[in-house]
Amino acid sequence: MATRLYVGNLPFKTREEELQAMFQQAGAVQAVNIIRDKFSGHSRGFGFVEMVSGEDAQKAIEMFNGQSIQNRQIIVNEARPQTPRPPRAGGGAPRTPHSGPAD
Repeated sequence: MATRLYVGNLPFKTREEELQAMFQQAGAVQAVNIIRDKFSGHSRGFGFVEMVSGEDAQKAIEMFNGQSIQNRQIIVNEARPQTPRPPRAGGGAPRTPHSGPAD
């Protein structure tokens, strides 16, 4: 079963192909996903790498956690399951009924 790794503090110009090539040094990579802003499409500076085996994932953590890429020290650890979050409130001031001129 694949093991999903969190990779944080990535340089914003890092491409998925570069991350995959890097992690293949530790073992077989199943998938790579750099998280991007949904509006601008720019990297948010973190992503996920799925390693085919748990042994390869542990090796990748040992090899790359704390390593420097383009002067940024990356964080690599086993990804935690996403926890459900409460819905966010809409932005701005609370809505009030239209108050026109007094009659």
